[in-house]
Amino acid sequence: MSPDEGLAAAVLEIERHGAEAGWDQPARLFALVPTARLAEREPQLAASLGDEALTSIEQEGLVRGRPLEDQLTGITWPETVHGCAAMVERFVLPPEVEAELPADAEQAASYAAEHPDRQEVRIVAAATRTGASFCALRLRAHDDDTSVLTGPDLVPGLLDLVRATLEDTLGEDTPDE
Repeated sequence: MSPDEGLAAAVLEIERHGAEAGWDQPARLFALVPTARLAEREPQLAASLGDEALTSIEQEGLVRGRPLEDQLTGITWPETVHGCAAMVERFVLPPEVEAELPADAEQAASYAAEHPDRQEVRIVAAATRTGASFCALRLRAHDDDTSVLTGPDLVPGLLDLVRATLEDTLGEDTPDE
């Protein structure tokens, strides 16, 4: 399995995990660690890990009610974490509505939540230290595994924030593996 295939597999596994939990879930954050390295460190888990290139480990500590985007700016990872993935639900509007959005973030969120043309989506955006990225996007209106949209850069803004958590700078929060 190539590194990019491993990342795609991890993202799709996270997205299916989110789908099993249903909609209206809080944002979630996952460390992505090489499965082989995890099996070396945790031999008792080796048989249950399979041969996936990356294993996702859900992190605790995100603050409910605080935007994920704000929290990501204060997170860094230890070197043992090869990548990370964020899962979040959002409202999206058709491009022609963007000009009508209020400038204030809270007002824009309320506007989007109440707009009749809104679509609810679940997004998983992941990146690795090697620069690979992959996203999965599920529309609530088309809530089935065969309708999940995928690609390396579907949500560039969220990917930038996820990538920034992998940089070698000190942050205020450092999730444990």
